[in-house]
Amino acid sequence: MKSLFFAFVATLVFVSAPVMAGDAAAGKAKSAMCASCHGADGIGLTPLYPNLAGQKEAYLAKQMTAFRDGIRKDPLMAPMSMGLTDEDIANLAAYYAEM
Repeated sequence: MKSLFFAFVATLVFVSAPVMAGDAAAGKAKSAMCASCHGADGIGLTPLYPNLAGQKEAYLAKQMTAFRDGIRKDPLMAPMSMGLTDEDIANLAAYYAEM
């Protein structure tokens, strides 16, 4: 019974771990297009654009993926996110989460 419990716990840990940890330095290099609205410091330039600095990495990745995949609709974010790979998204999320 103990081994079944430990197998269950190990599975939960594995499933809840991030699939790909982002590279913040690569995210910084890719962030120029984001800065035009979200600011070089991750703080939105107007109240219309949300702050990205300090957000949780998983949240940022989820939202960018939703914009890219058309799950979340926005006329400004759709073209900006269209060309992002999963790796780009992970890197950008890591960069903004570290701020």
